[in-house]
Amino acid sequence: MDRFNRALDLEYFTVIYNVLEAVASIVAGGFANSIALVGFGLDSIVESLSGLVLIWRLRVHGSIPAHEEERIERHATRFVGASFLVLAAYVLFESVKKILTGETSDPSLPGIIIAVLSLIVMPVLGYKKYRLGKELGLGSLVADSKETFVCATLSLALFAGLMARYFLDFPLADPIVGLVIVAYLFKEGLELVRGECGDECSCHDE
Repeated sequence: MDRFNRALDLEYFTVIYNVLEAVASIVAGGFANSIALVGFGLDSIVESLSGLVLIWRLRVHGSIPAHEEERIERHATRFVGASFLVLAAYVLFESVKKILTGETSDPSLPGIIIAVLSLIVMPVLGYKKYRLGKELGLGSLVADSKETFVCATLSLALFAGLMARYFLDFPLADPIVGLVIVAYLFKEGLELVRGECGDECSCHDE
């Protein structure tokens, strides 16, 4: 039970961190006119929703029938998937508009700091989730750890784009990173909506 509590603590931290990251990214993106930063913040919001689903799953684990648990989670994850797709459409529109109109973002030091923090926090958090998920035999936690590692990859893309804008004055860096975020949101959204959870999805928890 102590390890389940540790898993819950990791998910609570994930949700709180993502909410703070979302607010900081969207505010910084608004000031810098950066769709990459705003898109990164929107992704953090959806990741918070995913974290809340997993918190619910961990809290009810074993207390309700497994088929009921899976049915409720399927509905919740499809809602999260639909959210991914809606946000992907928005970020795609804004990114393409920036490319076509030549609209540029301002350099953003706060954005670089946000990306660096995420690059530090996410890999450590992902490793802790993965190891604990394996120990507990919880496929949902293992799958969530992989999502956390993907977030770290997005942070790297964001960092590279913001650095290119800040130091190299590369005007297309912002919408290009925005398109990278779109690709991730679209891929993850489709998989969740279709229920393509794979072998390590939460519905295979032991």
